[in-house]
Order: sequence, then C-alpha cells, then structure tokens
Amino acid sequence: MDPFRDLGRSLLFFGALFILVGAFLYFGNKLPFRLGKLPGDIVHRGEHTTFYFPIVTCLLLSMGISLLFWLISLFRR
Repeated sequence: MDPFRDLGRSLLFFGALFILVGAFLYFGNKLPFRLGKLPGDIVHRGEHTTFYFPIVTCLLLSMGISLLFWLISLFRR
C-alpha cells in the first residue's frame, strides 16, 4: 500500500481517539458514574492511613481496552 495512505489512516485513528478521550475528560463530571469510585472498589480508611484499590474500575478499563484492541484487529485484516 501507499505509505502516505497508511500515515493518513493512522493520523485519523489517533485524532478520533484523542477527541473521544478529551470529550470523556471534559464531560466526565457530568456522567452518572465516576471512574475510580465505582461500587466494588476497595477503600479502607485507617486511623492515620487510607488504602485505596479500584479493582472494579481496573476490570472495566481492562475490558474496554481489550474490546478496543479486538475491534482494531478485526479491521486490520
């Protein structure tokens, strides 16, 4: 294939990805859920310390990234 066509496709993909991430960050506080504060995230507040492990958030992000890579692999064929 033409290298300029491949470069253009890559730039369009990353541009769309940046727009989606930017929109998510911009409108993030208006969403009905907060990443990092989902039910199932572990928070233990001690007397002088706080332990925080966002397990459900990590699982959702992992599933989303896996789905994204799976979709990309479908269109690369």
